[in-house]
Amino acid sequence: MNLEQARTNMIDQQIRSWEVLDSRALDVLREIPREEFVPTRHRKIAFSDFRIPLGHGQIMMKPIEQGRVLQGMGLMEGEKVLEIGTGSGFLTACLAKMTGNVTSIEIIEEIAEQAKANLEARDTEGVQLKIGDVLEAGFDDNEFDAIVVTASAASIPDQFVRWLRPGGRLFIVRGKSPAMEALVVTRNDSGRLSEQSLFDTDLPRLIGAEDVPVFNF
Repeated sequence: MNLEQARTNMIDQQIRSWEVLDSRALDVLREIPREEFVPTRHRKIAFSDFRIPLGHGQIMMKPIEQGRVLQGMGLMEGEKVLEIGTGSGFLTACLAKMTGNVTSIEIIEEIAEQAKANLEARDTEGVQLKIGDVLEAGFDDNEFDAIVVTASAASIPDQFVRWLRPGGRLFIVRGKSPAMEALVVTRNDSGRLSEQSLFDTDLPRLIGAEDVPVFNF
């Protein structure tokens, strides 16, 4: 495989065609070697328009989805970012390249360890990795400029909003399968929220935030 040609095709034929035109987002997707974060058995489809399985029911989002996230969040150098769901570490590396300050938390230890190895192999700077349940995390209110959730929830957990600083942005996928909506939620200076719909999708549930079964008797 000609990796650079495959990368160029991914950006030009997939990501740009999905209206991702932000130069900073495109530059990061071009610079960070996606193939080095993909499980070895799936390297041949690293640049394809597929979700890549990571094990334990978790996935790596499509390149077009990751491009939309990076563009939609409007990240700036120096902003403090929380990533919920480290996954392969690829999006983590992209976020760190754009801001220089990422805390990423992953609940599945095996996935977290592989992400750590992927990031260290690239000498990625500006990332603090944590293993644990974000729903039990003790982050401070108003701690982050941006939060990126790489899983879905039926509704937005209240603490995620509290952790945002005024002007902060939250990416999350909300709804029920198979029709979910990827959103950027912005908290203004008075604490009010506004929502921007980015795209329709269907992602695995955030562990610990699964739907409660309804039983009819």
